Amino acid sequence: MISLPGFDAWLNHVVEEQAKNAGQSIDAYVAQAVASRLIADVTRSQQDSADLLAHLSEAHINVDEQSLGPQSVVADPERLEALYATGLLDAPREKIYDRITDMAATALAAPNAAISLVDIDRQFFVSMHGSSAEAPEDRQTGIDRSVCQYAVASGQPLVIPDAREDPVLKYNPAVTDGTVVSYLGIPLIDSGDHAVGTLCVWDTNPRQWTSGHVTTLRDLAQLATDRMFAR
Repeated sequence: MISLPGFDAWLNHVVEEQAKNAGQSIDAYVAQAVASRLIADVTRSQQDSADLLAHLSEAHINVDEQSLGPQSVVADPERLEALYATGLLDAPREKIYDRITDMAATALAAPNAAISLVDIDRQFFVSMHGSSAEAPEDRQTGIDRSVCQYAVASGQPLVIPDAREDPVLKYNPAVTDGTVVSYLGIPLIDSGDHAVGTLCVWDTNPRQWTSGHVTTLRDLAQLATDRMFAR
């Protein structure tokens, strides 16, 4: 019988059972759990996880790929090559993209809409409905504030009725400061299946997004991708 600090007999028994079900020793099971938490915390604080991953590998501690979070996809070299090939990072605003975000905000009755590009350490807004910002430095945020990175990582629509209740997003600074509460984002995907950003809408209040909302935003996202990847 193991005895983990702070665990009673019942909790220790559960750990033993789950380690057995996973086909691992208790030490390996606990080490993997700690490693997963370490990676999640390091990623959330924007520290470089490369050294941590290297040491875990040397110690033969396997880490669930899900623990790496969206950065494992965001930092993919082929995805970044597709992103940079758009030529839209730090580019001047274009009316065609502004029209798309305006249509998205109107069609979904959302106060905010944007076409975002997700770089390795930042997100850049090609267009933002309701914002008059022109300078590139005024149209970007750090990657830590990006909700879009999760849509990019999954390659699927991200539907969030209330980010404050999401186990991951509730820690995002854009959520904790009230900028984003509900969110709907459609990834912008090239012919090589690389998601470079999103067309997204969000609200400062909770909201139940419907399948109709997803379909409408997906159709508008197609307009953005047709323009973006035809450049």
